[in-house]
Amino acid sequence: MSAEFFYFWRKILKFSKSALLGSLWLATALSTQAASGVPIKIGEINSYSTIPQFTLPYRQGWQLAVEEVNAAGGLLGRKIEPVVVDPASNWPLFAEKAKQLITQDKVAAVFGCWTSVSRKSVLPVFEETNSLLFYPVQYEGEALSKNVFYTGAAPNQQAIPAVEYLMSKDGGGAKRWVLLGTDYVYPRTTNKILRAYLKSKGVADKDIDEKYTPFGHSDYQTIVADVKKFSAGGKTAVVSTINGDSNVPFYKELGNAGLKAKDVPAVAFSVGEEELRGVDTKPLVGHLAAWNYFQSIKSPANTEFINKWSAYAKAKKLPGSDKPLTNDPMEATYIGINMWKQAVEKAKSTDTDKVIAAMAGQTFNAPSGIVSKMDEKNHHLHKSVFIGEIKADGQFNVVWKTPGPVRAQPWSSFIPENKGKKDEPPPVYDFRGSSITIQNKFAEGFDPDRIAVGFVTDLERMSNARLTSGFSPLFGG
Repeated sequence: MSAEFFYFWRKILKFSKSALLGSLWLATALSTQAASGVPIKIGEINSYSTIPQFTLPYRQGWQLAVEEVNAAGGLLGRKIEPVVVDPASNWPLFAEKAKQLITQDKVAAVFGCWTSVSRKSVLPVFEETNSLLFYPVQYEGEALSKNVFYTGAAPNQQAIPAVEYLMSKDGGGAKRWVLLGTDYVYPRTTNKILRAYLKSKGVADKDIDEKYTPFGHSDYQTIVADVKKFSAGGKTAVVSTINGDSNVPFYKELGNAGLKAKDVPAVAFSVGEEELRGVDTKPLVGHLAAWNYFQSIKSPANTEFINKWSAYAKAKKLPGSDKPLTNDPMEATYIGINMWKQAVEKAKSTDTDKVIAAMAGQTFNAPSGIVSKMDEKNHHLHKSVFIGEIKADGQFNVVWKTPGPVRAQPWSSFIPENKGKKDEPPPVYDFRGSSITIQNKFAEGFDPDRIAVGFVTDLERMSNARLTSGFSPLFGG
């Protein structure tokens, strides 16, 4: 036996003792809290001060959901108490604030993050503390974690269906493509997937023009001139992953250049009802957006959702209550909090692993008119996809939708490196079902400290089940 092997098991014994004492203390503390009616805290983390035009609807979604839960008697006989932190677009500060919510405020789960950068910044904190994050925004995929539930869209639930529509006869039959985005992780990864998808459909590299601009870019004259020149080579569509306020000058420049939606349609993944509030929509009319929810969707569930939100916003005199709007991230947040509530009720506990198990297969009557389901394995919602045309009043006319909910593909099948990747979160460190020995694990570069922590994290679950791999903790076999 190697020295590393014995070192590993000394770590296991040390952590096992600490974990057992900690579990007994936690069980007693939770029992006392439940009996005394101490509120269940949830964390809210977002850049409310720096990007309110995007994060405000998200905030309103969780405010409505929490208000409804508390008005109905709370959760496990206790009120929900939000603890809000605002890292103000400081990406390293996101990790610090997430750790504060988990270790100091003792929240049961955290909801939020907006950009992929902020989500990636906090991810190690949630995995190391075995805590829960609910992420409500469309994103680029290529990620999967045991500790994250993704209630926004993966690329196959937004970007790829949008391109499929633009390729179709109804969508104009585009043959050439401009992939235009802000220069950060979401647009670049999404466009990597879209380029691979287009090539799989026989689109040549010469018919794909990929461009990026910095955050806050406002001068689109040269770029739109290039788009106009490019479109002379055949029916062209623009796929926009432009972020934030840069959308307005881009669409305005399209109008200045005489590029109408019927000639060169642009589909956006970050332009919704809230982004169009107070904006001169004339240059945007007829262009498209792809989402999993629009306020204009006709369904009894959506009518009820809009009415509840309007009444709540006016009663609380919230910003924008003179013209209450709903949008996709707001719906995704509303679904996420309600599903978490249902999972806690099913588990009869806020314990992370118990809630994760209870989240599998959870359903909720979504405002979009579907029964939304949390996938049993991949921690993503099944979502319908809608393509909407921008109207002069800032709302959307739905011109296309999928026949039903679409299951997310976190690992895009169009990326060769994803071949063989499992469509479910990997365990932190799980020796079950594997014939690899501990010595092999060390040879692969595993850190014994992290292995020990990961092993102890699963002690409770392991105590109720035999290891199926034949591995014996006592004899290393």
